Amino acid sequence: MKTAVTSFIAFEEQKIRRQWHNKEWYFSITDVVSVLTDSTNSRRYWSDLKRKISEEKGTDELYEKIVQLKLLSADGKRYATDCANPETMLRIIQSIPSPKAEPFKLWLAQVGYERLKEIENPELATQRTRALYKAKGYSDGWIEKRMRGIAVREKLTGEWDERGVRGTMEYAILTSEVAKATFGLKPGDHKKLKNLKTQHNLRDHMNDLELIFTMLGEAATTEITQIRDAQGFDQNHAAAIEGGKVAGKARKALEAQTGRKVVSRKNYLGEGRKGKAVAGQKEE
Repeated sequence: MKTAVTSFIAFEEQKIRRQWHNKEWYFSITDVVSVLTDSTNSRRYWSDLKRKISEEKGTDELYEKIVQLKLLSADGKRYATDCANPETMLRIIQSIPSPKAEPFKLWLAQVGYERLKEIENPELATQRTRALYKAKGYSDGWIEKRMRGIAVREKLTGEWDERGVRGTMEYAILTSEVAKATFGLKPGDHKKLKNLKTQHNLRDHMNDLELIFTMLGEAATTEITQIRDAQGFDQNHAAAIEGGKVAGKARKALEAQTGRKVVSRKNYLGEGRKGKAVAGQKEE
C-alpha cells in the first residue's frame, strides 16, 4: 500500500502539515494551534482544548470528523496525528482566542477549497494571486517582484524539505537568519518598524528594494545550500546565514552609494497601496 504523502503549506511563513484524504485536504490540528497561539507545547494546548470542547453541547459531530493520519514528523518518522478538513478546522478555530484567527479563516478557506481546482491547473494559483494583489491596489511592477519572490521562496523551502529541515520552528529560525543577515534586523523587528500587526504578512508591505534584497538573500541561500549539499538543520542554518550575508553586503554597498536606507518604515496599509511607499525612501 502506497504511503500517503505529507505536504506542507505556509501561513505567514510557518509551515502546516497536510495530507490528501477522502478527496480533500486534512490539516494537522497541532500545527494550526502552534501558528495561532505561539504555544511552546501545541500538543498540550490541543489536549486541553479538546477537553474544553467536549464539555460543550453539540460537539459529538465535530469529534466524528476529526481523523488520525500518519504525518511526517520532525524526526523523519510518521506518527498518528489529529487532523481536520477545512470545515471542521474552522469550527475548532472558533474556540481559540487569537488575533490571527480571522485572517487564518480566510486563508484556510482558500487553501482548502480553491486549491482543488489549482491541483488540476497550477496556473490558476498564479492568476488568483496576481488578481488579489491587483484588487488591493498594488502596482504591476510590485506584483511582478512579489510573484518572483514567492517562486524564489518556494525553491528554497523545497530544498529545505529535501534536506531534513523539519517543523515550523526550524523553518522560522532559518527564515529569520536569512532576513537578519540581509537587513540587519529580525522579521519581527522589521514588522514593528513598519507598524504592522501580528496578522500582517511582512512581505506584502515591503517596498521594491526590500523585495529585491529578500529575493537575493533567499536565492543565495538556495545556491549555497546546493553547492555545500547541506543536510539537516545545523548545516542549513549555516548556509542560511551565509546566504543572507551575500544580500546584506549588497544592501550596505547600495546604501553607501545612495545615502539612503533600504529598510523602510513605509507599509502598504490603506492609502499606502497607491504607491506612496517609495522604494528606498530616506527615513527620518
